Amino acid sequence: MKDLLFAIRPLVSDFFPTIVFAILMALHVDVRLATGVALLIGVGQVIFQKATHRPVELLQWASLGLVIVFGSVAMATNDPRFLMIKPSIIYLAIGAVMLRRGWMLRYLPADAVELVSDLQIRWGYAWSALMFATGIANGVIAWKAPAYWPAFIAIVPLASKIALFAVHFGSVRYIGYRRHARLQQEAAAEASIGEAQAA
Repeated sequence: MKDLLFAIRPLVSDFFPTIVFAILMALHVDVRLATGVALLIGVGQVIFQKATHRPVELLQWASLGLVIVFGSVAMATNDPRFLMIKPSIIYLAIGAVMLRRGWMLRYLPADAVELVSDLQIRWGYAWSALMFATGIANGVIAWKAPAYWPAFIAIVPLASKIALFAVHFGSVRYIGYRRHARLQQEAAAEASIGEAQAA
């Protein structure tokens, strides 16, 4: 769980301007003001990282670029949908990265790799599919039903990740225990056969 929290921390940081923008839109704040606040937060995050000599990750630079480009278009057109599309691009990019076979194996303890690596690889593809689905759903809602977007972005991405994590963790743990028990039974049976033959 600690590894998962460590892994999602950059995403929370990246989506912070978008989260603030969503809250302001839900509160019916003017589009230009909400967009301006999101832009200031995005730029402020990078300035803070630089001032404290912390590295600015590639995803954060890309996110800032997207906030500036889409935020500027949103302000120029007075249309918040352009900024609402930003999470879609990020989710689709993350989904594409998650298509790399075996990327989730690093989250397994060393003694579990032999038992459940096949499952973990499949779950990696399931996570990729979730990212693609979330990105597409966000784009559709942002463009076709922007009034529902703040509720969507506040609930669906997090809830879907929690649900998938629960099923993923539970199934890998259950199947891992079953496989481990079966291996122990087979080892015990082989040992008793060896003892019987020796006698």
